[in-house]
Amino acid sequence: MNFTYPKNERLKSRTTIGLLFSEGKSVSKYPLRLVYRQAEENSEEQTKIGVSVSKKYFKKAVDRNYFKRVLRETYRLNKHLLLDNLDQPYSIMLFYQSKDRLSFEEINTKTIQLFEKFRMQIDKIENTEKKIEP
Repeated sequence: MNFTYPKNERLKSRTTIGLLFSEGKSVSKYPLRLVYRQAEENSEEQTKIGVSVSKKYFKKAVDRNYFKRVLRETYRLNKHLLLDNLDQPYSIMLFYQSKDRLSFEEINTKTIQLFEKFRMQIDKIENTEKKIEP
């Protein structure tokens, strides 16, 4: 598996981020939250992910940047859990939503649990769509 986080996997489009917040679905595993939306069917994009830490919880930019770095690193190390099991590309935003300052190891385990929960939710949605189509 390629453990990188290249530029073409980063979510930067304002329109995509806006659609993510207006039409996206959410999965949570304290203190992380993942908002996702399926990419357009006709586009040949790949899964893109962005990270965010609220100014509400961490007033100093140094602290926000630290947790964004940690979130990107946990995604980079565990992205195989997502990408190997997704049939279609998704736009994903990952949030750190707590004042608690968890260690890297704790955030990493929470990220793994969040990705597994996301996969189960996607599988459940795909299975219900297959049952409807016959």
